[in-house]
Amino acid sequence: MTSASSRPLEMNLLDLQSTVCAIGDVHGRSDLLETLIKFIDEHSTETRRRPRVYFLGDIVDRGPDSRGAMDIVCETLKRWPESRLLLGNHDFMFRDALTEQRFVEDWFMRGAATTLASYLGHSDCFTFDDLHEIKERFEDHVEVLQSASLSEVLGRYLFVHAGIDPTRPPNDQRLADVLQIRSRFLDHVGHLSHVVVHGHSPSTPPLPIVTENRISLDTNAVYTDVLTMAMIDTDSNRMQFYSTDQSGAVRATAPVLVNRGRGVACNCPTHQKVY
Repeated sequence: MTSASSRPLEMNLLDLQSTVCAIGDVHGRSDLLETLIKFIDEHSTETRRRPRVYFLGDIVDRGPDSRGAMDIVCETLKRWPESRLLLGNHDFMFRDALTEQRFVEDWFMRGAATTLASYLGHSDCFTFDDLHEIKERFEDHVEVLQSASLSEVLGRYLFVHAGIDPTRPPNDQRLADVLQIRSRFLDHVGHLSHVVVHGHSPSTPPLPIVTENRISLDTNAVYTDVLTMAMIDTDSNRMQFYSTDQSGAVRATAPVLVNRGRGVACNCPTHQKVY
């Protein structure tokens, strides 16, 4: 494994015959996720290249329809089985509540009520029996959460929810870091073993951010209506960005390019176009 301090290898993705799509934090906005998946489907039909979708986690909590968002994730993984769900910290707490129940109190402080309401209807009081009911009724959701990845490497890219500890190799990361790291990763200047594609830390304004070592896709969709996706053409290794907007359209989005003296991590356009 290449050390975390070295420059990324220029590994190509030419043998995939697919388009790689990474989607930022959803947080219960099934409406926005449905729009992006429809766009991916149409793009696949036009290009005749199957999609490989990487959900960057935090599918549930805060927004109005966590259940619907999880339905879309499950359907996408079945339809395009090379796709992956990367576990987010909110997904982790939801999974725990349905299984081991070690962090239920913490989850209730971080958005559980909206998730439970989307599965069971609104209530003034949810119980452990309610959690058992969800587990029994939505076995496919539990299965997808239990099989979710902590990180995935594809060519020169590493997909993860929050980021990585820059002082540790990709295959020796702590759970707390891949789920929740912020400043130690975000503020690190210098090339890493891979370009890290992540969510978790919302950007203001809601635009994707590209530095020399990371691509950030959390555009705070639950509050901004902007759910963002990076699309990598595996023939050219060229990256384009698309986001939803309040009108229901999907737009080609110009990212914020942050050159900290080391260049930027991808070849991407700076135009905007409405689809």
